[in-house]
Order: sequence, then structure tokens, then C-alpha cells
Amino acid sequence: MTDPTANDPAEFTQTQAGTDTGQLTEVRAGAFESSFADISPSAPLSQIDVGQRLDDFDLLIELGSGAFARVFLARQLSLQRLVAVKISANRGHEPQTLAQLDHDYIVRVFDQRILRDRDWRLLYMQYLPGGTLLDLGRVVFGADRRPDSGQALLDAVDIALESRGESRPAESPTRAELATLSWPETVAWLGKRLAGALHYADSKGVLHRDVKLANVLLAPDGTPKLADFNISFSRNVSGASPFEYFGGSLSYMSPEQLMACRPGHTLEAANLDTRSDIYSLAVVLWEILTGLKPFDDSAAQVARAASAGLVGDTTALELMLTTRSEGLSSAALASLPGDCPAALRRVLLKALSADREQRWASGAELAEQLQLCLDPQARDLVDPPENSWRLRLRPFFLPIALVSVLVPNLLASAYNIQHNHLLIVSQLSEQAQHRFVLVTTLSNLISFPLGGAVLLYWCRRVILVPRRLRRGPAPPAEVLAQTRHDCLVAADRVVIVVSCLWLVAALNFPLTMEFAAGGIPGRSAMHFFGSITVCGAIAIAYPFFLLTFFIVRSVYPELVAYGQTNVQEAEQLRALRRRLSRYLAIAASVPLLGIVAVSFLTAPEIAAVIVPIRVLCIGGIAGFLLAYWLSRLIESDIRALERVIRHRAPH
Repeated sequence: MTDPTANDPAEFTQTQAGTDTGQLTEVRAGAFESSFADISPSAPLSQIDVGQRLDDFDLLIELGSGAFARVFLARQLSLQRLVAVKISANRGHEPQTLAQLDHDYIVRVFDQRILRDRDWRLLYMQYLPGGTLLDLGRVVFGADRRPDSGQALLDAVDIALESRGESRPAESPTRAELATLSWPETVAWLGKRLAGALHYADSKGVLHRDVKLANVLLAPDGTPKLADFNISFSRNVSGASPFEYFGGSLSYMSPEQLMACRPGHTLEAANLDTRSDIYSLAVVLWEILTGLKPFDDSAAQVARAASAGLVGDTTALELMLTTRSEGLSSAALASLPGDCPAALRRVLLKALSADREQRWASGAELAEQLQLCLDPQARDLVDPPENSWRLRLRPFFLPIALVSVLVPNLLASAYNIQHNHLLIVSQLSEQAQHRFVLVTTLSNLISFPLGGAVLLYWCRRVILVPRRLRRGPAPPAEVLAQTRHDCLVAADRVVIVVSCLWLVAALNFPLTMEFAAGGIPGRSAMHFFGSITVCGAIAIAYPFFLLTFFIVRSVYPELVAYGQTNVQEAEQLRALRRRLSRYLAIAASVPLLGIVAVSFLTAPEIAAVIVPIRVLCIGGIAGFLLAYWLSRLIESDIRALERVIRHRAPH
């Protein structure tokens, strides 16, 4: 595990001090009540030490130190509780920033005390004894071994708890869940929660600007909490600017943040946004996943050491910017674990894009995508294996859709033509038959191309937008949202057009008979009505299931991979799931209608159409079984996609 402080030795770190377990246990019990000495008013910050009393706090353990602040585990005398106290100079907007944040995955800040005589600020907050992600990395990647499950996270937390005199916690649903996850899933689990924290902070106008391993603390159950917004920027604090001073860790910074570190470089507040924090979080997740940082900054470190003392030298920064602009190396990609899901790889690579326009636009989007990585079925839909038919057939939506719609309709048309010919048209004179065929052919040549044009227009986004995604940058979010909606209603639109075409055929038949033979007998009308009803059911139900299956399993998930979904899409998915039963009932009616039709036929009529009727009944039963099987698969896929969208971070 690489040391995240290597690129910036002056940055704030949270290296854990050794702790005598027995002594801490006694302190918890209230021992050594009078052993804490008051700190001299003239003592500098660097001379504060464990065993001293500062204002309302007895300092027990030093948790971290840096150039501008020190953090201690302390006992607050007035409330007799353990807290983490950060002691720093009284400057900046940190308290106002932290006061805005109240989130499950952000360290809770209780209050502050200002020591006017020293001009110090004491910021006291929730104490989390489970260590940090920096501690986690040192434990799980020690001795050249790789973690294989979430149990490695729990073991590292337990080690941190024992080193601080804490007892291991009882089993909880969170710990039980973590123990079942693979290591990549554990990383996604941590990342989803931290992305939600960043989204919440951004909604309050706060940028963290120093997301790194040491600034993510762990609760006893393994839950991560983002800490140390000490250099964060709040849009809601009057006079604040993200460039008041540069902090953070260079190796975790986004390219735009590195650019802002150049001497004499000035930017407006709008030039940094939450996408910079998303980049830093992706670096953290990559390092926890692989044990290595995604970018090799060794050349930059050498350049920085060589230029030490040269004012204004920017060689190291330029080298780091160049490395990031070139993207991840093959060696970095090879460091990914063998069991890393393709979805997690895709999510991290997008978050690590040098162009912030290509990153996830918000913590909510990143959280949703990381939730996807935790759902095996959903992530397999969105990021199928390389040899999957779902991946290979994605570029062929139009021909597959045509086959799905045309084949059932051609079969239905063939049955309808055969049935009507045997029972009705064959009874006409030769001249009347010729007129009938001519008028029917002309009608079909007009209605079917018109129906096809309507379908192409309705499905234009489903055809064109995925092609655009494969060839270049993603279109605007509203176009993607509309395309996903079009996917979910595409089969229903096919049903509408097909129903209209069969309705036209139903109206056209008696009119054609009137023109060709002077009318249609009542019994012939009954035969025709029965035939058109059965064929209409075939033409509606089977295309719906075939097309919906392909869209839900292959086309729609490809669009989900680009994020930017909205909460209304979960309802759209549920509505599609509810419609499955209606179309299944229509599919079930096909063999039943065929059987019922036999009861209305006379013996000579049965003899004439017995073969088509048998084909209809047997084919209808097979078609229903196929539709039922597809409906179960579609429903399962929809539920998986619903789970992803339902777990998106709240706005």
C-alpha cells in the first residue's frame, strides 16, 4: 500500500499513535482525574502533549498532526464523553462549513471553543475508533497479500478497536452484509456511501477538496464517514473562495485542482465543483481496490525533490498533469483484481477522466452506479461479459426489432389469409377473387409502409442515441432520459401501430367484399371476425414480449451505464412490469380462441380448416409458454434495474 502523504509531506495526516489498552480503559472509568496538567498560556501549538488539560478537554491520545493542526482523542469534562478535538489557529470558515453538514456518512461535529488568549480554535467532534481507510490499506495489503472479501475490512476495524482499548462490537446487519461481499464489492459499498456524502455536501454548497484515505474514518461496524473539511469551500459563507489557500494531497487532486496550484494561477469559484471531489474519491477507491494509486507520480516526486528551494518551480505539477491527461496505463489496469466487476472498472475509469465534463456529474450519479456494482444481476445487465450475446447484439437493434415485429405478424397474416381463403374467398367467383386480391394488396401497400414510418419516428432515439454513445461523447442528460423513456414504451408503441393496422384490415375486408362480390354473408362475417381476433392477439402479444425482452436485457441497460437517471424512471419500470400480465393474458387467449372457434364450425368447415386450426392451437400453446418464460425473465431484469435506481442518493 503506497503512502498517500509521499507527495506532500506538509499535509495533514492522521497517523495512529500506539495506545496502552489498559490505560485507556482506566481513563474511560474515570481514573487519573487529577493527573492532567493545565497547558501554559504561552505554550505554542507544537508543545501540546498527551496528559495535558486544555479548556474543557483532557488530552488522551494524539490521533494526528500536521503543519496547521493537531487532533487528539480527549475526554470532555463537562459531559464525560470521548471526543476528537482538533486544535488549530482561529482562522478560516471551517466551523461555518461543518455546521451545515448533518449526514450519516459525514463525521458529526458537536461544537467549537475559541481560546481568545491563544487565538486557538478547539473543534470537537464525534470520535470513531475504527481507524481510517489509510489504516485499512496498511492492514489489508500488508505482507504482499490481497484482501478477498469484506471480512478484511471488519478485521482491520477490529484491530483498530483493540489498539484503542475498545471491545469488538456485536454482530450487526451491516457487519453481516460486509462479510458476504467480495473485496471489489466492499470497495463499491464504501464508495457508494462516500459519494452520497459528497452529494449531500454539494447540496449544501460545500466542496471538500481534500478527499483522501486519511480523511475517511470508520465506525465499529465498518461504516465510512468523511472527515476533515478543513480546507473545504462553502458557497454559503460570505467572502469564502476555494482558492484562499491550497491544501489537500497532490496525488489525490483532480487535474483542475492541480492546475489551480500553479503559482500565480487565479480562477473563479465556479471553476471547481463537486466533480473535483468525485475524482479524488475515485483515486481513493482505486487505491483501496488495488493497493496502488491509479497514476505513477514517481517522476513528479523526483522533480519535486530536485527543485526543492526553487521558488515558483512547477515541473512536478506539469508532470502530474501530463500523467493524468494520458489516462491510466496498462500496468495500472493490470493491477485490478481478477474478480473486479466490469461495472466497477467502468465507473472508476469514468470518474478518473482528465476531462471533468466526462466524469459523473454528481455524487448522486456516482452513488447510483456504485449501487449497480453491488447488484450482480443489475451489473451483469449493464456491463455484460465480453462474450455475451447481449453485448454483441446491441448494435443491431433495428434488424432485431424488425424481426420481432414482422415474424409474428407474418405468421398471423398467413393464418388469416389461409383461414379466410378456405372459408370465404374460395366461395367467390374467379373475377370477384381477382378484385379482392387486387384491392387487398393495394391497401396493404399503403397501410404497412405508413405504419413502419410511424414506428421509425417513435423509435428514432432508441435507434440513434446508442449509436451516438458508442461513437463519441454522450448527448445531453435530457436526451438520454427521453431515450430511456422511449425504450420502456417502445413495445407499447409497436402494439398501438400494429393494432391500428389490423383494425384497418378488419374494416377493409367487408368494404373489399362489398366491392368484389356485392357484400359478405353473415356466416362469412362471423368466420372473419373470429379469425381477425385471433390473429390480432398473435400480432400484439408476441412482438411485445420479444421486443421488450431484448430492450430490457440489452438496450436499456446500455443507457443506464451513462448515469443521470431520475426517480421517475423507477415508476416507469414498475408500470412496464405491471403491463406484462395484461399482454400475457392476450397471449393465453390465442389457443383458447382457436378451440372456441371450432365449436362454431360445421362439419364441412372443420374438414376444410382442421390443419390451420391444429397449427393455431399447438402454436398458440407454445407461444404462450414462450411468452410466460420471457415475462418472468423481463420481470426479474426490471426488478434488478429498479433496485439500482431506487437506491440513488436523495436530492
